[in-house]
Amino acid sequence: MKIICIARNYAAHAEELHRAVGGGTARPAEPVWFLKPDTALLRNNDPFYIPAFSQQVDYECELVVRINRVGRAISERFAHRYYDEVGLGIDFTARDLQRQAIAEGLPWERCKAFDHSAALSPVFIPLSDLGGDIRRLHFTLEVNGQVRQRGDTSEMLFDVDRLIVAVSQQMTLRMGDLLYTGTPAGVGPVHAGDNLRATLEGRELLNFDIR
Repeated sequence: MKIICIARNYAAHAEELHRAVGGGTARPAEPVWFLKPDTALLRNNDPFYIPAFSQQVDYECELVVRINRVGRAISERFAHRYYDEVGLGIDFTARDLQRQAIAEGLPWERCKAFDHSAALSPVFIPLSDLGGDIRRLHFTLEVNGQVRQRGDTSEMLFDVDRLIVAVSQQMTLRMGDLLYTGTPAGVGPVHAGDNLRATLEGRELLNFDIR
């Protein structure tokens, strides 16, 4: 099982990230992606413990697509066949380590792939229960009861089908792989004692504490 994460897939976030950490262009011409190991998963709304090696860990709420069949070099007209349910996730990022990696031209694993850096909703919802159109979904993230992020999949720079096409040209997708599809603007740091709550089309999928 692979955790495939898309970077800079919402214009407003791409620009806020470019201002915060620099590196590359604000809006990529093609999908940009990286991997997390399965040890990065944080399941069942378990608490997230801020790692001692970072001074700033940021939340990034994302729609997550679970791949339902094996595919390679998938064409766009068939991409919709490779998923039928969606959930939510948090891509936790050690932002201070990311700034260093970008400044020094280093890989991102230290800032992105650490243990429990990929919170995953315990429940996935069939896309058919959400109207069937993955390009028309809304999700929100609240921190301590205040909305910090609002996502609308219609605002993705690259929609889910395009992401599946891009990744599958270079890497075989397998059943159970998770595609974190990018985060909207509004990312920020977490602190011990915070509570994170995320909803998809009004349905609560994540609700856990930071320690």
